Amino acid sequence: MKTRNIIFYFIALFALCSCDDMFVPADENNRQTEDMTEESKYAHGLLIYAYDRLPYIKTTQTDIATDDAVTNQSNSAYLNMATGTWAADNDPMSQWNGCKDGIQYVNLFLSIVDRVKWAPSAASKQQMFVDRLKGEAYGLRALLYYYLLQAHGGYADDGKLYGVPLLTAPEDGSSDFNQPRATFAECVQQCFADCDSAMALLPADFKDLESGEVIPDKYLALGANESGYNLVFGKKASGLLSGKIAEAIKAQIALLAASPAFREQSGVTSAEAAALCANVLKRIGGMEGFDETGSIWYKNKTKLEPSASEMPEILWRESRQKDDDQESDNFPPTLYGDGRVNPSQNLVDAFPMRNGRPITDPNSGYDPQNPYANRDPRLDDDVIYNGVTFRRVQIITGKYPNDKGWSDDNLGSIATSTRTGYYLKKLLRDDVSPSSSGSLIEQQHIYPRIRYTEIFLAYAEAANDAWGPKNDPTSVGFTAYDVIKAIRQRAGLATNEVGIPLPEGDAYLEECASSQDKMTDLIRNERRLELCFENKRFWDLRRWLLPLNEPVNGVRITRDEETFELTYSYFEVEKRRYDSSYQCYGPIPKGEILKWSKLVQNKGWQ
Repeated sequence: MKTRNIIFYFIALFALCSCDDMFVPADENNRQTEDMTEESKYAHGLLIYAYDRLPYIKTTQTDIATDDAVTNQSNSAYLNMATGTWAADNDPMSQWNGCKDGIQYVNLFLSIVDRVKWAPSAASKQQMFVDRLKGEAYGLRALLYYYLLQAHGGYADDGKLYGVPLLTAPEDGSSDFNQPRATFAECVQQCFADCDSAMALLPADFKDLESGEVIPDKYLALGANESGYNLVFGKKASGLLSGKIAEAIKAQIALLAASPAFREQSGVTSAEAAALCANVLKRIGGMEGFDETGSIWYKNKTKLEPSASEMPEILWRESRQKDDDQESDNFPPTLYGDGRVNPSQNLVDAFPMRNGRPITDPNSGYDPQNPYANRDPRLDDDVIYNGVTFRRVQIITGKYPNDKGWSDDNLGSIATSTRTGYYLKKLLRDDVSPSSSGSLIEQQHIYPRIRYTEIFLAYAEAANDAWGPKNDPTSVGFTAYDVIKAIRQRAGLATNEVGIPLPEGDAYLEECASSQDKMTDLIRNERRLELCFENKRFWDLRRWLLPLNEPVNGVRITRDEETFELTYSYFEVEKRRYDSSYQCYGPIPKGEILKWSKLVQNKGWQ
């Protein structure tokens, strides 16, 4: 049973018997904490509620608040934030309430888990359930704190780097809610400790025992057998937080802490972050586990079906879901979509040429009169540009005088048309039909939570920062250079066809590999391209201390009606009104600052 099904089942169960308030039960429901120890499903509901508070976003949303995209949805909170309304009392990026609620559920669960009768008739099953559920809880708490740190960690006026209030015990009606923020470093160490606890209690993967595999001694001593072990730790639990996932969460936290925005007082170095990322990657054989089709998992229709095996690219994901959310939001208007996410010219310009060189490089071969020719193949995977045929329809974003009628796909034609001259293509299934005529066709989707490509890129970033492009002092067997080379080869760069190298090879990569600073820029750009539209860019810009207020540009395409030659002119679509002097760190919600005197605000926020 996958996570989503488990959550829905237990939320329904918990809703029937839960309190109207977390601390004071309603008059008609007098269940107390001790009652949960007798009813395991009721107790498990606390953990399921914590899962439900995980802040993973399934569709493309936050990229429209960055230089990668804009939206045509005029009432978008992210658009308003990016154009000047971001404030401590108006923060669409806030994780405060949801993550703190999840931590409260985890802490309450941990306070009773040892006393709950999970399997009172079998000591081995009882202990296995306790261990697994505690492991999940520790991992969830680390993950929830990670998102809090990412959104709310920052420097206060006293020059100290703070995290959030650090709570490891449940609060109740008698608790002192006026708690100060722990330092960022203290929060990171608690996250690390929770991840270590999770890894000590959980198997790397939830799978049934195979021939020759043995049950751990501590469970054998309690009389465990194979069927009992598989019941608790087997494939039926796949989709829940495992030891391998906890290890990846620890690596993500380390990368955040070692980033330029936090490293000075986080207590974590890039070398430590690289080592933690390497631990995750060694489980799949390092570069041997690199998925050659990992960047286009969403196109692998066979693997998306419920009966399919797991994808080697995806470490953790939502359950497969049959929907058309991403397509109905983002298909061009002529395909019955709302064209919500419009990739920027900034992002399009970040895709290099097929030979691997940036379009600004004099040796790249870039032709301003034919700007989409011989480009990085990922551009075709990710962006619909003028003239592209998608779902057997040619999408025209330019405006051609004397053409037969105007297409709704043209730049700015109607409310759902593109504002930049581009439409989103990445993550979309071309066999979905979000038709307004009643012939809606939904298809299966997978929404990743953690992709291995993200961990490979995290390793490359940290390893290059710690040791340079080609050094491997810890003997993990691969370097930052090796990772970026594999990613660019997978994309088909410096090849005539994928796998067939050009005579000069990836010369630009070799140039970057001679300089740590150049390699840093290349790694960041590769991360931008590989993870675009996956809600990563906003957080990356901030942790790198890069400008948030780059204007977002688009393209206006016209056609000469005698020669049919196209002309490309570029224009500013939307100003970004961030203040990079302090908005690289998010605010503590203003309401919390007003309520609790011990909370300090991040510098610059009112």
